[in-house]
Amino acid sequence: MDQILIGQFIAKERKQKGYTQKQLSEKLGISDKTVSKWERGNGFPEVSLLLPLCSELDITVNELLSGERVSEEDYCRKAEENMVNLVKEAQESRKKIIMSAAVAMLVIIAATPLFVISGAIQMDTWIRVTLIAIGSVVIVSGIVIACILDREAGAYECPDCKKRFVPEMKDYIMGPHTIMKRKLKCPECGAYKYCRKVLTK
Repeated sequence: MDQILIGQFIAKERKQKGYTQKQLSEKLGISDKTVSKWERGNGFPEVSLLLPLCSELDITVNELLSGERVSEEDYCRKAEENMVNLVKEAQESRKKIIMSAAVAMLVIIAATPLFVISGAIQMDTWIRVTLIAIGSVVIVSGIVIACILDREAGAYECPDCKKRFVPEMKDYIMGPHTIMKRKLKCPECGAYKYCRKVLTK
């Protein structure tokens, strides 16, 4: 999905209806900053807001996802394109998550023998230190790559306002986590809670 195109379309349709950002936000029960983010292409409406937003702007969800008015002849084709794009985004996120897990596993497999050898075999101190240093570099590099891949795969969903967002790397690394949840601060409502990992932004 082209968020910038969709944002421009929301702005255009809002203006045609004669709404200010504040008026539209009040009708949807959200802040005008959220509408501003959508229109700048810095965010996308949560699933729960798609139908209310489309109803207020007199557009279809298909038109919203397409970022343009769609004629009856093109409606089915655009709907199929939008569905394919959503599936593709989810698949790409899954691949990144799998790659992240694979990198973490390979790092453990690559670094463990270095530590075992450095502790089990008689050798000069400088060789032992070198093996430990190489093992440490491999582990740190692997963790960084795995974190980057996992962070960029999909997004996290706030349990309170349902906002989907990609956290800053610092917040991602420092956030306590389970397999599918991470404690993060929502940029929309400010709640600091365990946010669920989702495959689409």
